[in-house]
Amino acid sequence: MPDATLDAALSRVLTAYDELASLGEDVEDEWTYVTDLATTWRDRLEGVAAARGAESVSPATETAFDRAIEEIGRVDDPHRAIDWLSTFPQVVLVALGEAP
Repeated sequence: MPDATLDAALSRVLTAYDELASLGEDVEDEWTYVTDLATTWRDRLEGVAAARGAESVSPATETAFDRAIEEIGRVDDPHRAIDWLSTFPQVVLVALGEAP
């Protein structure tokens, strides 16, 4: 089975990230911060997808993405979601060999 493309892998990552951001938006006092942060990191990840989307992603990198997605899927507290809004994209970028 051929490796998945980076574009497909990042699509899964961005879907999970949007769910995390939605949870963080529940903190009304932090709404602007959350939306600005989410937009900034989403733009960064989309930029990587635009530049490298056709590249293959190794099974090890896909596993790293899966584990990171699983981890943020366990977050059920909006304040903790806010903490992960900057951590999760950095994990993804490091797994790709990109600068966070």
